[in-house]
Amino acid sequence: MKNGTMLWISSLLLVALILIPCVQGASEETTLRIGTTNKVDSASLVGDHALSVFGHLSNPPLVGVDEDGSVVGLTAESYEVSKDGEMWKFYISDNLYWSDSTKVTPEDVRFTIEYLAENDKSLGWLKETLVDTSVTDDGAVVIELGEPHMRLNREFTTHNILPKHVWETIDNPEEYTNEGGYVGCGPFYIKEIDPTAGIVCFEKNPYWRGKEPSIDSVEVHIYNNRDTLSLDLMKGEVDAYYEYATTYPYANIKTLEDTGMFDFVEWEDVGLMILGMNLQREPISDLDFRRAVSYAIDYDEIARIIGLGYGDVPNRGLVSPSMMYFKDTEKLEYDVAKAGEILTNAGYADSDGNGLLEGLDGEDMELTLLVRSDKPDYLRTAELVEDYLEDLGIDVDRRVVERNTWVEIKDEGEYDMTITRTTSYGMSMWADWGTGYIDSRKTGMGVLHTVDDPEFHQLCDDIMATTDEDLLEEYGHGVQDYYAENLPAIGLYWRKIVVPYNNAWTGWSSDPVFGIYRLDTFLNVEKA
Repeated sequence: MKNGTMLWISSLLLVALILIPCVQGASEETTLRIGTTNKVDSASLVGDHALSVFGHLSNPPLVGVDEDGSVVGLTAESYEVSKDGEMWKFYISDNLYWSDSTKVTPEDVRFTIEYLAENDKSLGWLKETLVDTSVTDDGAVVIELGEPHMRLNREFTTHNILPKHVWETIDNPEEYTNEGGYVGCGPFYIKEIDPTAGIVCFEKNPYWRGKEPSIDSVEVHIYNNRDTLSLDLMKGEVDAYYEYATTYPYANIKTLEDTGMFDFVEWEDVGLMILGMNLQREPISDLDFRRAVSYAIDYDEIARIIGLGYGDVPNRGLVSPSMMYFKDTEKLEYDVAKAGEILTNAGYADSDGNGLLEGLDGEDMELTLLVRSDKPDYLRTAELVEDYLEDLGIDVDRRVVERNTWVEIKDEGEYDMTITRTTSYGMSMWADWGTGYIDSRKTGMGVLHTVDDPEFHQLCDDIMATTDEDLLEEYGHGVQDYYAENLPAIGLYWRKIVVPYNNAWTGWSSDPVFGIYRLDTFLNVEKA
């Protein structure tokens, strides 16, 4: 009997020892860690671009983009637009709650639209055309415009919805910061922001009533450079790589593949690297000069050196083949002799034999090439473009500045050319096909707004006014023809975006605008 009792006790102890790790494992919180080089400069949900992108998880925009690029509801369940394109109705979900337990209402959305139109510089154009907003009895937010805008739904894929009861007392949202976090209505809300440590922490929204995520929290870890991030990815310090509208460094992909620890999400980028032209300054305002520049660039070399097998020579029409109604305009061509001939025929010459071309005023030209310091691929591309232009006899002053300074100089027009990129969202905003970067009427940090040609403006207006798909295709082709003929910007290479994630996790998805950083990812990702 004594031996039986001891055996029974020993068995219980053995079972307990087996169960303890299971119980402990069940109680452990699961955190997904995303590594990024998108720097959060301040804890401003409206004023800081990177934080506003990360904030989509906490404060989802009205609508988002599906995996195939179509617009789908987020805060709004559905939407409709009038035949004339001047009135939009967004029907707000009745099942959303802010993380402080307050119900999300159409009035929150109405407030956000009016508030951002008044206070967010990137929506300055909306302030000019917004006539009225209202809320209907059936819970729709109505937006009345003074002119047609059939593409307005795409504009609202990027602006976070804000709780009125929190933000209505904040006078300057672009400067307002809160490191203690923000009230949100997504599956997670921003709990804490530490720009110094470089971490944005998200916790589950206790009042979320949608699909229950399998993870308990999300951390966005911000790195100063891609090399350090790549090392931490290899060590398992972060679970996935993310950079808005940008690929993982092509040169590092093979190293990750060889470990067997990573899988990849890959898609054709709608955006592309471009050489932006300041059409308000001579000699850039001269179409012949821009044509000569277009022949001076070795696109194959850029695709080979920067694209590393993931890039391709673009067309003169700028728009990539992954966009709707792509038109196969003439391929850009490298021909230095032709570039020189165009310049000579247009009156540009080196009359004093010092190796430098003179402008039409007889003075040696020196062009300012503006480039951001925080983008290694921009910098390397700028070096190549500088070499190409100097081979043509054009003196180049490469001006390297940080992001905010780039925006200031760009908006003041104190440059001749700039290396920058377009994003998938940017290519589809305004009148689609990259028009938002080019049209002088469009505001925003990343846009060039250099073309004030009435012909181009009319094309944009026609696109925003039509619901006829045949006409839309015709206008889209017209935009690409305009780019090909007038070269307000020159594409440098088309590319693929490749994003790695640790295959210890499953459930990843991506869309053409925000890549893997989308609600579906955070609702579906789980430990393998």
